[in-house]
Amino acid sequence: MNDNFLPDGYTAPETESHYMELADGLNSIRILSHAVVGYEWWTEGKGGERHPARVRTEEEVPEEFRTTFDRRARARHFWAFVVYNYDAKAVQVLVIKQQMIMGAIEALIRNPKWGDPRGFDLLIEKSRTGSRERDVEYSVMPEPKAPVDPGIEELSQQTLAARSAPDHQHPAQHAQPSDATG
Repeated sequence: MNDNFLPDGYTAPETESHYMELADGLNSIRILSHAVVGYEWWTEGKGGERHPARVRTEEEVPEEFRTTFDRRARARHFWAFVVYNYDAKAVQVLVIKQQMIMGAIEALIRNPKWGDPRGFDLLIEKSRTGSRERDVEYSVMPEPKAPVDPGIEELSQQTLAARSAPDHQHPAQHAQPSDATG
């Protein structure tokens, strides 16, 4: 027995998140659902904890969060969709607010050689460009078109069924997997 507070070699167990966060470097995903689009801002609850508020249209955003000069307090447009995160080997919700990523995906959608992004995997690269947290650039690269792996499709169906309890705060509550393959 040692005198340490925690046992030798202890590491905290990893907890699976329902949300994907883009890590530095390459992030490999497969989009599995339609996008849910809307606006998000943060409010402070009792005790000072912050909570996200989400609505579908800009008109639903309270005036104070639509017109504020404080960029951090302003409601931001988002896309949310269900993805298979190859690194985590999990079905998760990815919420995108970065215009750089949205623009790249929109360009793929408009290109007849690519089209619907559910028909191929995407690599999203996150690169740090400076010392501040906001000093980040993103690039989006499509992988060759291919059907969704049957194992991923099955995992997606099981995961969404397990999470189907009504939750109006969930940004992808209406997103359903699809079989778009291009």
